[in-house]
Amino acid sequence: MLRSTGRAGALALTALALGCSSLPREGAPPEAKEPAADRIFLGDILTIDANGTVARAVAVKGGRVLLVGDEAEVLLHRGRQTEVVDLAGGALLPGFIDPHSHLMTHAVPFTGWVNVARPPVGDVENIPALLAALDAHARKIAAKSGEWIVAWGYEKEGLAEGRELTRDDLDARFPHNPVAVIHVSSHGAVLNSAALRAVGIGAATPTPPGGQIVRKPGSDEPAGLIMETAFFAAAAKFPQPSPEQVLEALRPAQLMYAANGYTTIQDGLTPAPSLALLQRAAAEKRLFLDVVALPDARTFASIVGKPGVAFGGPYQGHLKLGGVKSIVDGSAQARTAYFGEPMLVPGPNGQRAWRGEPIETQGELDATFRLAYQNHVQTYTHANGDAAIDMVLAAHEAAGAPVDRRPVIVHSQFVRPEQLNTYARIGAVPSFFTNHAFFWGDVHVKNLGRERAFFLSPLRSAIARGLHFTNHSDYAVTPLDPMFILWTATERTSRSGVVIGPDERITVAEALRAITIDAAYQYFEEDTKGSIERGKLADFAILDRNPLTANGQALRSIRVLETIKEGETVYKAERSEELEEEMPYDSE
Repeated sequence: MLRSTGRAGALALTALALGCSSLPREGAPPEAKEPAADRIFLGDILTIDANGTVARAVAVKGGRVLLVGDEAEVLLHRGRQTEVVDLAGGALLPGFIDPHSHLMTHAVPFTGWVNVARPPVGDVENIPALLAALDAHARKIAAKSGEWIVAWGYEKEGLAEGRELTRDDLDARFPHNPVAVIHVSSHGAVLNSAALRAVGIGAATPTPPGGQIVRKPGSDEPAGLIMETAFFAAAAKFPQPSPEQVLEALRPAQLMYAANGYTTIQDGLTPAPSLALLQRAAAEKRLFLDVVALPDARTFASIVGKPGVAFGGPYQGHLKLGGVKSIVDGSAQARTAYFGEPMLVPGPNGQRAWRGEPIETQGELDATFRLAYQNHVQTYTHANGDAAIDMVLAAHEAAGAPVDRRPVIVHSQFVRPEQLNTYARIGAVPSFFTNHAFFWGDVHVKNLGRERAFFLSPLRSAIARGLHFTNHSDYAVTPLDPMFILWTATERTSRSGVVIGPDERITVAEALRAITIDAAYQYFEEDTKGSIERGKLADFAILDRNPLTANGQALRSIRVLETIKEGETVYKAERSEELEEEMPYDSE
C-alpha cells in the first residue's frame, strides 16, 4: 500500500485512490532546498547502481532523478507542492527494460486469437480440449464459412496424446474455415486443409530452404505442421488487422507491459509495414513507453542511409530504431534450432542424426553485418543453437570485428563455453532466455541430453567472464512477468522439478541487473536508464515487496503496484481488473 501527501487536496485524493490509510510526514518546510522536488518516494529504493545500494529516499524533478539518499537529506527538497509517497513496505526499482519481445507481432493482434496453450499459460492439455477451445472461439466471433480462425500457444509436448496435431484433426471440426494453430515458438503452425489451400501449400509444394513442411507418412501430402521459412511465408497470408486497428491496439498493448513494470519495450522483428505504423504512432503521440524497433534485414537494407533515418540516438515520440534483426535458426523446443552435434531425437520430418539447419546462409548474414557496421548500426541476431552462434561470430569477424558495437545474440540458449569466451573478447551481449528452463527444460533434456541441456542460458558462466547479459521473455513465447524471469534465473526449475543446470543459478540481485542496468547497456542507454542515480530518467517500478528479501516461489507472488515513466504514472494497480480483460494471458 502506498501513502502520499502534497500537491494540495487533489493529490491527496489521488493518494487515497492508491489505497493510502494516512498522510505521514506532515509539515513541509516553508522554504525547501532548491530545487523543490515534484515527487519524493520513501522506503526501500533499489538503485541497482554499481554498489547495489538500497537507499531510503529518492526525489524526482522534471522527469529525472534529482537526488537519492537518506530520508532527511532528500526531504530537504520537499516543497509545498511536492508529493511525498511512502512505499509502506513496498520497494521502488528502476523501470524494467525489456531486452527482447515482440510488441507488434504478438501484443497487438492477440485480441482476435484464441489461447490453446497448456498450463500455466492456458488450460489445454489434450486434442479434444484444443478443438473445444477453437469451437468456443468460432462461436464467440460468429465465424462464417470461409473466415479464418487463428489460435496461439500450441505445442505437442503439452498434449496428453503425445503426438502432433494434424490437418485431419482440424478438418473434422472445421471443414469450411481456414484454421491456423500457431506453435508456441511462433516459428510454425498447424494448418487445416482450407488454410493450406489459402496459403498455397500442397503435395507439389517443395519444402523451402530453412523450412519444414511435415508430410503424411508415405506421401507428399502436408500433414498440417509447417515451420520456419515455410511458416513465415504462409503467415504473411493470414488475416491481418487494419492499420487503424493496430494503432488502437497499441494502447492496451503498452498497458500490458506497464502492468508488468516495463518502461522500455522492444519490437523484436519489425517489417516495413509495422515500422511505418510505429512511426505513425510516434508522430501521433500514441506511445507512452519507450519502444525500440528492430527492422528485419530486408527492411534495414532498404532504409539504412536514407535521409531522416537514424539508428540509435534519441527517441522520437518514444520510438527509436535500435538496430537490425536477423534470424539464423529456429526453435530449440520445436527441434528447428541449428546445432553442431545431432539431437538425440529425430527432426520434425523424422530426420535422423538431425542437427537442424540455418534459416539464412552465411553469405546473407555476412552481408547484413557488413552493411550494419559500415553504417555504425547495432546487430541483433536470433541464434539458439551453437552452430547458429558460430555463424553469428563468423559474420562479426567477416565484417571487420569491431569491438565497440555490442552485437546482441538473442537467446544464445545453447552457447558453448568457448563461444562465451569469444563474446567477452568482442564485447557481445547475450540476451538469455531462462524461462525455457521451466517451460521446456524437460524437453531439452530429452532432445539434447543433460550436459547440453544443463548449460542452457548459462548466466553464472557469463558473470564469470565479465559479460553484460540480459534475460528476456520473448513475449508471447513466455509471459512478460519480470518476477517469473527472476525466478527462472535464480531457480532454473523445470515443470517436472528438475533443476536445469544448478551451477548456472544466480542471485536475485544479479538477476535484476539483467532486466535493468544491463538491459540499458544492451541499448547503449546505461547513462540515462537502468539504475536510480542522479540525473537519470525517473523510470520506476513500484513493487508490493522487496524482491531482495524473497526467494523461490515467493518471487513469483510479488506484484507491480505502479509504473512511472519519466516521473509520470502510466499504470496503477487499481486498474488491474480492467487490464486483465485486455491481457492475452495470465502471467501466473
